[in-house]
Amino acid sequence: MASYDVIVVGLGGMGSAAAYHLAARGRRVLGLERFGPVHNRGSSHGGSRIIRQSYFEDPAYVPLLLRAYELWEKLERDTGRDIFSLTGGVFIGRQDSLTFSGSLRASRQWGLAHEVLDAAEIRRRFPTLSPHDDEFGLYEAMAGFARPEATVAAHLQLAERSGADLRYEEPVRSWKASAGGGVQVTTVDGVYTADQLVICPGAWAPDLLADLGLPFAVERQVMYWWQPEAGVAAFRPERHPVYIHEDASATQIYGFPAIDGPEGGAKVAFFRRGQICTPETIDRKVHPEEIRAMGDHLAGVLPTLPGRFLRAATCMYTNTPDQHFVIANHPEHPQVTVACGFSGHGFKFVPVVGEVLADLATAGSTSHPISLFDPRRDFSTSPEALLEVYP
Repeated sequence: MASYDVIVVGLGGMGSAAAYHLAARGRRVLGLERFGPVHNRGSSHGGSRIIRQSYFEDPAYVPLLLRAYELWEKLERDTGRDIFSLTGGVFIGRQDSLTFSGSLRASRQWGLAHEVLDAAEIRRRFPTLSPHDDEFGLYEAMAGFARPEATVAAHLQLAERSGADLRYEEPVRSWKASAGGGVQVTTVDGVYTADQLVICPGAWAPDLLADLGLPFAVERQVMYWWQPEAGVAAFRPERHPVYIHEDASATQIYGFPAIDGPEGGAKVAFFRRGQICTPETIDRKVHPEEIRAMGDHLAGVLPTLPGRFLRAATCMYTNTPDQHFVIANHPEHPQVTVACGFSGHGFKFVPVVGEVLADLATAGSTSHPISLFDPRRDFSTSPEALLEVYP
């Protein structure tokens, strides 16, 4: 029976970062992944994820984001990979919308550089966008995008370089914490023991962390790529920002510049408009009516989209009722650390979550502010209920 200092279950965004940070601290790390090293079966794929600091979900996230940005830069330096880019970002909605007002709240509270733009100014500066006259945008120069596949690959590369034993195509069947300390993990191929266990299960949280009793909901999401009318010239990263738009019905979409060349198109998606599923039952096919619905919505927000449909892909959100994360030592087993429920807005935190998980697994605590993510919290409060609307 092989034994390690720490076993990391799940090597997607969070797990790959945890494996790296733990191995870099000299721990003997075993990483277990049910699929290959970089795959499209979970939540860490799709070519791009928005990164931003003016965080409308809750200003409490901002200190973590500031550290995450430092670690994004370090990850690029240490690997030489193209991992993230700053394009600027504009977050648009009516004055009382969560997207605009929440972004403004976070920016003011933390003194983040930002600009408030009315609809006419948004259209002037970014002619690819066409907000309604009663909408405003918060522009943040520090916003941009990260490449999820490259991020996972970079963390895995550094973890192996630091001595981590990474095993793929080896799903975990069960885990058990011993009363006297230590853990035992059973996979399809064997049994392993360790002093500590870090579980980053993504959409498999309802199964691997059923003992937490948390009401996780796994949601199928679809990402779309379109070729704009007249091509992608106006959507080049130096001209077109990342964006989030919230309409009068509180429907949010998000989108990116054309980051993959003339034939790569521009990526867009709805935010939180999916179907409940499981990793086993998710429908991987994208249906014509879904494509039409996305195209119809885009026509009212971006003047040269939808244009020509190129392709689509599915992924999964693992949501908590309050849409905040779960990051903590297990309430019943201090030798087990959990990271899950990232609710569709977690990838930008990947580098700092890896650092937090390494802290929790090695020291039992962290200096990073994570009280918001306690699994024992009251889940009855939604993000909208926490919002203070600014004039």
